[in-house]
Amino acid sequence: MAHAWKACYPQGFVGSNPTPSEMKKTKFTLTLKDKPMVELVKKTDKKILAVWAIDCALRVLPYFEEKYPKDLRPRHALETLQAWINTGVFKMAVIRKASLDSHAAARDVGEDNAARSAARACGQAVATAHVRTHSLGSALYAQQAIFRATKLSKANLAVAKERDWQYKHLLALIGSYDNVANLVKKPKL
Repeated sequence: MAHAWKACYPQGFVGSNPTPSEMKKTKFTLTLKDKPMVELVKKTDKKILAVWAIDCALRVLPYFEEKYPKDLRPRHALETLQAWINTGVFKMAVIRKASLDSHAAARDVGEDNAARSAARACGQAVATAHVRTHSLGSALYAQQAIFRATKLSKANLAVAKERDWQYKHLLALIGSYDNVANLVKKPKL
């Protein structure tokens, strides 16, 4: 089943070839109008969503780690979420700190680029332990990282492929885990 999806642009063009003046203004927005994805997330167990959020963030984390190899805050956020998946122990202060630290790493990047979006994907991922819909934030920031890392003429296709992978991967995770106990078998980061 194919799902229609395109990146949203504030200037109003969607999936078209921008003019040179539009290219200067082009920006990937995090507006979610992906009903199939939202509906699937609503029906999915929070721990499965946490695994999915980690997987989405890991696909783009190299954009951050290649530029900032000594800054471990985004990776630590994913490790914190994995610890929650493995143990079920939820400490809001720990989750909040890991999320805020990853978002601080994103702010420290300064400019809007793939590294910044990747750090934000990690910050959203760990917050899934608190609120399930943060998993969507991880997926969207991963899409944004890919958009920002890809040549503009190929960005829409790259983002659409990532979105399709995300949707299919979540479906596969749902089908793979017939009970929450299986989630602890997730490989280490």
